[in-house]
Amino acid sequence: MDKLMDTPWFIKILALLLAVLLYSSVPHAGKDVYVPGEQTSETIKDIPVKIYYDTENLVVTGVPYTVDVDLKGPITHIQSAKALRNFEVYVDLTNAKIGRQKVNLKVKDLSDKLQASIKPNSVYVTIQEKIAKEFKVEAEYNPGQIEDGYAAGTPAVEPKRVKITGAKSEIDRITYVKAVIEEKEKLKETTTKTARIQVLDKDLNKLDVTVEPETVKVTLPIKETAKTVPINIVRKGSPPSGVTIESIDLDTAEAVITGDEDILKNTESVRVEVDVSKINDNTTLDLPVIISNGISKVTPQMVKATVKVSKQAETTVSGVPLKIKGLGPNLKADITDPANKVINLIVNGPSTALSGLRPEDFNAYVDLSSLPEGNHEVNIHIDGPPNVNYKPDKSTAKITITNNA
Repeated sequence: MDKLMDTPWFIKILALLLAVLLYSSVPHAGKDVYVPGEQTSETIKDIPVKIYYDTENLVVTGVPYTVDVDLKGPITHIQSAKALRNFEVYVDLTNAKIGRQKVNLKVKDLSDKLQASIKPNSVYVTIQEKIAKEFKVEAEYNPGQIEDGYAAGTPAVEPKRVKITGAKSEIDRITYVKAVIEEKEKLKETTTKTARIQVLDKDLNKLDVTVEPETVKVTLPIKETAKTVPINIVRKGSPPSGVTIESIDLDTAEAVITGDEDILKNTESVRVEVDVSKINDNTTLDLPVIISNGISKVTPQMVKATVKVSKQAETTVSGVPLKIKGLGPNLKADITDPANKVINLIVNGPSTALSGLRPEDFNAYVDLSSLPEGNHEVNIHIDGPPNVNYKPDKSTAKITITNNA
């Protein structure tokens, strides 16, 4: 049957039978009656154009893929041609020379009862030498395809080079030969994909060339990027009057951050910020872990901060003995004021630190170094616990120094 379909006589007989059937289906009453010889015209669209040329050594551009053909003639022949599309539009370039030239489009295998008009009936074509050249393939991917916290390595292409065939002018314009990985899902593990080759000029216009092979395999290595860093506590503001922040402790001291490798190299810590201006009592806060720009993820995102405070209080420690230091040899000193040789201290500090303070916890003294005989007024010095503030009710003492020789 296939051989019969390729026989011109079989096609002509089939066309005749179709014409008879079409004629018998037309009504034969009134003004709509047609006779076999009635003339008409019709346009048949999108007829492929065949090109005859040396395909091994030449490249032809400028020939349209399809054209429209206007047919005139007996209606039965036109309907047969329209139904079977058994004619050919072609361009014969078998003897054409290299270069740009105007050529006519022709029709063959059309019934001699029909007249054909091709749109367009002529075109300018360019005939060039066909050349082939090998190019290295560069793999390309969208960084946005990579899942946050992961980084892609250098992609591997197999095969690394492809053969590109086309007109010399097109081959000379090749700037990029790319294999682009296109993936809708976010990638977080090493992936191998089949990618179609794209051949582009410097302006990223696609070039009309043939690539062998048309696809390559691209393996994109992907690994997770993470780093463990300490969580620093940053205090904001000042505590309310009378409140001292004793300590701030976090339920976890470290966090795992993910992001670009270069950002991770320069990131040594993350932080939480504690606004101490609003803290009056011991409390526990849920605080976000703050990261710098470029860090895509941190674990944990929230931490608990336990804040311990002490309230400031004031008390008086009475009867602190006043001692003498630095008195020279053969000299005697007598404290004349205060007469009882004791002072009182006004002490401020956390209430827990004030409870239980005794005079023995403080060292009050006057320094008489290098002082001669006579009456002197000297400063009173105090040594005491480091976590409280204290002030004597008298800042100076009156001393009489005499010779004891």
